[in-house]
Amino acid sequence: MNARVRVNRIVYRDVINRPCQSRPARFCWPVLLAILGIVNLVGSPVMAQQFRRLPVSVYRDKMSGGWLGQMIGVAWGGPTEFHWRGQIIPADQMPQWRPEMINSAFDQDDLYVEMTFLRTLEVHGWDVASRQAGIDFANSRYRLWHANRAGRDNLRNGIAPPDSGHPQFNKHADDIDYQIEADFSGLISPGLPQLVIELGEKFGRLMNYGDGLYGGQFVGGMYAAAFFEQDPVRIVQAGLACIPAESQYAECIRDVLRWYEQSPENWEATWEKIEQKYNRNPAYRRFSCTGAQSDFNIDAKLNGAYIVMGLLYGKGDLSQTVIVSTRCGQDSDCNPSNAAGILGTVLGRSRLPRELTSALDLTRKFSHTPYTFGDVLAVSERLARQAVLRAGGKIELAPDGEEVWLIPVQTPRPSTLEQCWEPGPVANSRFTPEEMAQIKFPPGET
Repeated sequence: MNARVRVNRIVYRDVINRPCQSRPARFCWPVLLAILGIVNLVGSPVMAQQFRRLPVSVYRDKMSGGWLGQMIGVAWGGPTEFHWRGQIIPADQMPQWRPEMINSAFDQDDLYVEMTFLRTLEVHGWDVASRQAGIDFANSRYRLWHANRAGRDNLRNGIAPPDSGHPQFNKHADDIDYQIEADFSGLISPGLPQLVIELGEKFGRLMNYGDGLYGGQFVGGMYAAAFFEQDPVRIVQAGLACIPAESQYAECIRDVLRWYEQSPENWEATWEKIEQKYNRNPAYRRFSCTGAQSDFNIDAKLNGAYIVMGLLYGKGDLSQTVIVSTRCGQDSDCNPSNAAGILGTVLGRSRLPRELTSALDLTRKFSHTPYTFGDVLAVSERLARQAVLRAGGKIELAPDGEEVWLIPVQTPRPSTLEQCWEPGPVANSRFTPEEMAQIKFPPGET
């Protein structure tokens, strides 16, 4: 082992992964600086890259917990979807969980759209062009609604990304769509928020723009953080760091955090504040696809607030997380799917209540995809391993032979601020005749 490798391992193991514990801070920092000085002597940069360690067994447990959480949330909330709009669902109207319900998730758009994105990355790699991602999405055959449907129709009409999600061509660009299907981006980017942002730019712009895009990057950022963080407030803050602070979406989530701090035991009080500002106030529904006065609200930020409600007021309990997020109403299957997926990542599959997962059909495929549940886990792990290396991380073997991922600490750089009601110029992006020849279906056909 050469000197540089030996010193780098000291930095990883003895500084980054061991807290100072009872040592005074005045002692720890000089030690750290001294070690960094040694690194400089052997030719490393002035400031050594910090890494976090993630054993592959822990990754697998958390990643599979994230997928299962999504399935539980969407299946449990499914019967309530959009039946309560601008109303809290009464407690006695919350569906009772039955173990076999989990298998209804195989036919939910929350899950099957993600599989298209996973397949694109599996086949074409992390550097796949957004135009290829658009072609693959255009060739999907499942049912879609709102921004997804409009974006796919645009792609089939030859409007290539990013214009397929631009407000000039997509009146649903602020809707919830990329938000409900961005879970994959964090599950294959553990601790790597900048990769989450990049995946949003690649896949989220197929159908969304502005707050509609930021909702997905926010959700993906929370998943990425959930591999290393357990405190729900800190997880939400990590998601916020992935989107422009000046956006209405970020304003909404900051409000929810503040109102939670004011009423940490009364989620209904916080819900009422969200309702007044983000559902009933036209200033926060300036690109609502159904009009600012409609009680139907599929806007990303309002429903994103309900994701956060489940995480904060669920207090780390998966069932309570689903119940709170569902009872907030509106898109009351998608929101608990996101919330339970993030908490499922925190907990890991090994800590999920058995009654929520016991009836999972391991042979069934997600609708219109080649993937069973086991396939999704395998593909996610392969892509995550590539992501770690692509981000400058390393893979080592622990003394017991287990693979350990050394994941570089990233500071996220959010996308440029855009809002759907004041959009920037279109890119005039169109598919070439050769690209159009790869698209098999006309607009409007499923």
